[in-house]
Parts: sequence; C-alpha cells; structure tokens
Amino acid sequence: MRFEKKMKNTIIIIFNFLLITGSFIDTYAQGIAYGSFGKGIKVMAKDSSFYGKLGFRFQTLFSSSLSDGDNWERSMMIRRSRLKADGWALSSKFSYQVELALSNRDIRGGGNPEFGNTANIILDAVLKYHINENWSLWFGQTKLPGNRERVYSSQKLQFVDRSLVNARFNLDRDVGVQIYHKGNIGNLVLKEAFAISLGNGRNVIIDDENGYQYTGRIEFLPMGEFTGKGDYYGADLAREKTLKMAFGITADYNKNAFRSRGNLGSFLVDPASGDYIIDNLNSLFIDAVIKRKGFSSQVVYAIRNSTNSLGSFGLGKGFNFQGGYVFNNNVELAARYTNINAEEISSLIDETEYAFGFSKYFSGHNLKCQADLSYHDRDLTADDFLRFRLQVEFAL
Repeated sequence: MRFEKKMKNTIIIIFNFLLITGSFIDTYAQGIAYGSFGKGIKVMAKDSSFYGKLGFRFQTLFSSSLSDGDNWERSMMIRRSRLKADGWALSSKFSYQVELALSNRDIRGGGNPEFGNTANIILDAVLKYHINENWSLWFGQTKLPGNRERVYSSQKLQFVDRSLVNARFNLDRDVGVQIYHKGNIGNLVLKEAFAISLGNGRNVIIDDENGYQYTGRIEFLPMGEFTGKGDYYGADLAREKTLKMAFGITADYNKNAFRSRGNLGSFLVDPASGDYIIDNLNSLFIDAVIKRKGFSSQVVYAIRNSTNSLGSFGLGKGFNFQGGYVFNNNVELAARYTNINAEEISSLIDETEYAFGFSKYFSGHNLKCQADLSYHDRDLTADDFLRFRLQVEFAL
C-alpha cells in the first residue's frame, strides 16, 4: 500500500506539471520555438511577460562488477530521468529554474519521515534576481556552490558518473539564499558565491532548530572565460584555441548536521533517546580545470572533519585527477585516478579507483554513449572489485 501511495503521488505531480505547462502554452503563448535538438522547447507569452524553456532527458545505464569473492553482479536501469524548465518572468531580471526527478534511483528515500514519507521528486526550484550584470541573488532549493564536479550537470560528465570524491564529500542541494558576483581585472575573471542554507539537504520538511550551513566559494580564471561555459562541463568539446584555466576554492561549515554526509546520507538517530546525533562538519574543496585543443584535465582535493569526530559521519579526505582527449571524430579517451583516505573514526573506508573511459559524442552531451572500466582497491573491511559500465544519454 505504501508503494502504491508513493507511485500515485508521483504520477499526480508529473501530471499536474504537464497539465499546467500545456495550459500555459495553449492559453498564453504567442509562439513555440523548437530550435534545434538539445535546445529544448521555447515558449514566449503573448505580452512578452514570460519566457520558458522546457526540456527532458534520461540516462540508460548497464553495470556489471566482479568482486574478490568471484561474485558477478549486474544491473540495468534508467539511472536518471528529468523534466526541466527555466526562463524568466516579467523581465530577464527575474529568472527561475525547476528540475524534477522521475527515475526510481532519483526519488528513492521516500520512506523517511524527514521527507514526509513520500517520493523525493523536486531537485531544483529556485528564483534568481539579477541585480545587474555582475550580481545575482538566488532564493529556493538548488545546488550549493560546492566543488566544480558537483555543480556540473550530470548530463555533462566526462565519465559515466562523477568521481568517488564527489560521492563521499559533495555538498549537493539545499534550501536557502545564495548570492553570486563576477568581475574582471584585466584578463583575470573572478567569481564569488556565498550561501546560507538549512544544511539538511533537499526536500526535508521537519521542523529544524539545529543550525545553518554556510558556504563560500571563489574562482579564478586567469586567461578569461571558457567558450560556452566550458569550465562547467566535461571534455573539451569546444576545442579551445588557446589555453584556458580555472581554479576554485570552497569552504563550508554545517552546524549541528544530523545526516552522515551533511546534506546527504542517512539520518542519524540515537536508538536509546530517539534524538538526532549531531555534529559540526567542516568541508574544504580545491579544484582546477584546464582545456586546450581537445585536451582537458581536472583535479579536486576535498577534506571533511568535525568537532566531535563521531564515527557515524563521513570524515576524511579525497583526491581525484582525470583527463581526456577528444579526437576529430568526437570520440574521447579518458583516464581517472581517485583516492579516498578515511579518518580513523569515520563511516567511510579507504578506497582507490583506477578507471579508463570511452565516449562517443553524437551531438555533444545531448546524445552520447559512454563506457568506463574501473578497478576499486578497498581496505580490509570490504571486497575489491572490477566494474564495467555502459550508458546512453539523451537530452531533448
């Protein structure tokens, strides 16, 4: 019955989203522009008071792994499936972004009372006020200004999925207020961001007086902007004519966190008292990306510690380096090295990954096929394993 209720709620939300969208297009739109593949469906109101762009994408993933115990495991799933909408209202000063998750993998966790015992569907729902060309203020739920790899769209990755460093330490999405600034000093571009959020992650609805999360980030682009915002997608598909570099630093403090990885992970409850187990989490990320003539590389270092060093939290440090080259036929070969070093008291384990990747881009990141082969060397508490993954991406 619980499963049927979740599915019913999910279907109702999706139906309402499509119904409202369809009603708007039929009643208010002066025209619908389909543009080209991968650019979405664009709609403008008759009185030009509203602009919207609708999009849909999905990833079909096959995965197979062999562990030390000679156990084969395999799966095939819709890894991600998303409905997206963005645009502006009244004027371009007020923009918005909405993204809904549809796949089982995306909306799992609905059995938690923290989510209201329902599907975890909403990814982004944020309103942005563009004060001027250099400053903007965001309000709502979206990604925090954390490590570069996390802020990348999962549509635009160099490998089948993000690295273990991101999986173990990323800040993910939260509800709050963010402010962004961009400026220039000659060719040097500076970007700064600051966020204050609740620190619990997306779609948590419980009353919370535990504390807040504070996130700050600064980026340096010494050789100017990348082509087409290429500092925030994987692979050098733009084939930068000159060397482009970007460096970023993010510092984060999550006061009285009660999830194992701050914004993500399990909700930690003391079985004796029923109260949440809380700790103050400090996170630091240093990342960089370089691109030129089809070659790209990126690196990230992450560290997370806490005030009380409780064993329930994911504490430690991680390093990821990856690079690749896109040939003229839009085939890319890539390699990745990742190392996770857990603290002595931590819910994480030591792990090293060695991976090789292959990508064929038929239409950039909108239509592509990606595969990777990786070996995971883990500590004595878990089996080592070899894994192969194959994924197809489609984005309308």
